[in-house]
Amino acid sequence: MDNRPIGFFDSGLGGLTTIPPLKNMLPNESIIYFGDTARTPYGSKAVSTIQNFALQISKFLVENNVKMIVIACNTVSATCLDLLRERFPEVEIVGIISPAASYIVKNCGMHDKIGVIGTKVTISSNTYKNMIQEQNSRIEVFEKACPAFVPLIEEGIIHNDIMDLTIEYYMDDFILENRINTLVLGCTHYPLLKSMIMRKYPNLNIVNPSEEVVFDIKRRLKKRNMLADKKEYEDIFYASDLSENFVNMIDIILEDSDVRKEFKSMEVE
Repeated sequence: MDNRPIGFFDSGLGGLTTIPPLKNMLPNESIIYFGDTARTPYGSKAVSTIQNFALQISKFLVENNVKMIVIACNTVSATCLDLLRERFPEVEIVGIISPAASYIVKNCGMHDKIGVIGTKVTISSNTYKNMIQEQNSRIEVFEKACPAFVPLIEEGIIHNDIMDLTIEYYMDDFILENRINTLVLGCTHYPLLKSMIMRKYPNLNIVNPSEEVVFDIKRRLKKRNMLADKKEYEDIFYASDLSENFVNMIDIILEDSDVRKEFKSMEVE
């Protein structure tokens, strides 16, 4: 058993969507979360810049003695996973894309049309498409960058007409022209839009990587006999810019979770 905390990080608050599923499945686990709210969004930045940010944050988490690092960001998972594993071999590092790709392969077939929405960097990397088709080349995958979603979500602009119009702008033609029946929310911010997407496109099967990654976390911890047997540490949520909006969004995302919340501001070096 290992009661040390699990480290999570994201470009902002989107990675918080992984926390409720984790708490439901593994209630004894403690969390250190870092949201890089001062430098969000990552999805339109150069890969070299994203890698530098990811290295800084991972170093911070390792120095805080986490037993595992979960990259709760599709953009970082697509561009930095191998680099981080090479740089920090002493800690297990989990990306968010592979578990969702495996779910698609297990549950979808040649008659399904898979749509993936994400940031510019995630989509341009083709990581979802490559991971899915490496396991089953007969599954059709279509990808769409939706760069306006993250800044709108970070500003709390979610359940209103602006977001409705933005969803329609990105999704209407994409779903219709490609006959999409299964949609992967390829950014951890996007689960906050799930109810709105389902309302507009009720026949879609929605795949949420923020939920699928928790099964992988449990499997890896169990395999290494590292599951926590008691809640030993307080959950801590760090942000590089601890704005009022960030704190409010934490409360919204985690409102139904039994999470003791401690907020701290921390600049990474």
